Amino acid sequence: MSPKVVLVTGASSGIGEVCARHLGDHGFQVVGASRRTMPDVPWAQIAMDVDDDASTAEGVARVVREHGGIDGVVTCAGWGLAGPVEQTPIADARAQLETNFFGTVRTVCAALPSLRARRGRIVVMSSIGGVIGLPFQAYYSASKFALEGWSEALAWEVKPFGVGVTLVEPGNFRTGFTASRRTVEVAGDDPYATAGAKAVGKMEEDELGGADPIAVAKAVEKVLTASRPPRRLSVGPSGERVGVLAKRLLPNRLFEAASASSLGV
Repeated sequence: MSPKVVLVTGASSGIGEVCARHLGDHGFQVVGASRRTMPDVPWAQIAMDVDDDASTAEGVARVVREHGGIDGVVTCAGWGLAGPVEQTPIADARAQLETNFFGTVRTVCAALPSLRARRGRIVVMSSIGGVIGLPFQAYYSASKFALEGWSEALAWEVKPFGVGVTLVEPGNFRTGFTASRRTVEVAGDDPYATAGAKAVGKMEEDELGGADPIAVAKAVEKVLTASRPPRRLSVGPSGERVGVLAKRLLPNRLFEAASASSLGV
């Protein structure tokens, strides 16, 4: 039997790189896509800018041409933006959603004809920040919240074709994501400066001390091989994952009070 063909976006770094490497080591035919290709590694094989319609369409079409089709898509391309809502330029906010949300939309829509033909799987890399709003990372959370709703609606539409859709929601993991986060510059006397620095500093501390991202890759493998993939799968330390459950069960006031210290506010 031929190996399943899986397209992984954001495969040159972070969780995308780890997922591509792990899936390639476990029997999948991985095609890694990223803005910058890495010729010396087998999983980052095509240059594809998910911010660009033509680049994404051509990248997906190339995978279909060269491999005969696509059995799975894992959308890991993304980055983080930190800063106060009020002070974040709209252009920066749009750029955040352009990659994190619309980049996934472009990739999945381009791949869907092949995924429908092969009863394939879609794995959308969300975040615990797509379930719990992160202070001073509101536009990052907005992009992930958007993916949550979009994926849930998409799942209804493609279910008749045997296509599975799963949101993987990582907590804090050690990757290059922390170093690549873009930060909105604010003056020292800005009313949000102190609180923002504290909240983002706490988040970065948690990320740098986070778990090995191989756990996310194993979760993705589980989704791609499951006969009945889950709609959502949170991954990370139990203390972070319980926060997702707590938000669903507790009144907002109690949840926010319990979460304040962990969110740095």
